[in-house]
Amino acid sequence: MESSNHTGSLIGGLLLGALAGAALGILFAPHKGSKTRSNIVDGAKDIAYDLKRKMKKEVKNIRRKAKDLEDSAKAKFEEMKESANHKVETI
Repeated sequence: MESSNHTGSLIGGLLLGALAGAALGILFAPHKGSKTRSNIVDGAKDIAYDLKRKMKKEVKNIRRKAKDLEDSAKAKFEEMKESANHKVETI
């Protein structure tokens, strides 16, 4: 029974603390809500722009690496083909 009381008191204290924190946040906010929301949206747009730019850069790097790998594979294939032709001619 005692632990039930303790849990109830803990939850009540947490809720009271959350409400007090929200009230103080509203009272001492440096900007109006519309300004704060605008700042949040602007920050999110900046993050999205940076992420998009970084993703484009990474895609470009991956494509370049894929092209290098393709060129390397073609060169290796031609080398192996010439080696096989040379062995066939010697036999």
